[in-house]
Amino acid sequence: MSSKDEKNLTQVVDRISKMDEPIRSTMQRVHDIIMAAAPTLKPRIWYGMPAYAKSASTPALITLRMDERLNLAITEKATFRAAGGADGGLMPAAWYFETVDAVTERRIAEIVRSVVD
Repeated sequence: MSSKDEKNLTQVVDRISKMDEPIRSTMQRVHDIIMAAAPTLKPRIWYGMPAYAKSASTPALITLRMDERLNLAITEKATFRAAGGADGGLMPAAWYFETVDAVTERRIAEIVRSVVD
């Protein structure tokens, strides 16, 4: 890992560590899920929020936000696929959550892998 990657990772971990509980624990868990699902992604701060990109110099593909609710989002820089089925041409790009259970953890990992694969 380059020193820039290490600096960026430290900034993300620091940002998460400054959040209040129980949000901090939930965001840390989602960060860990993202990193396990796609270990090649590089975390960094993007517009003040934790984000993940293919390299330190490429646009963020995934972001974590903490507004009124926690949010996992795919940025417009990722490759999108239409959902199909009942959702037709809609392209899912954001998911709100409050906690992370086993089902949510698996789905987050699937979403992250779909962005990097």
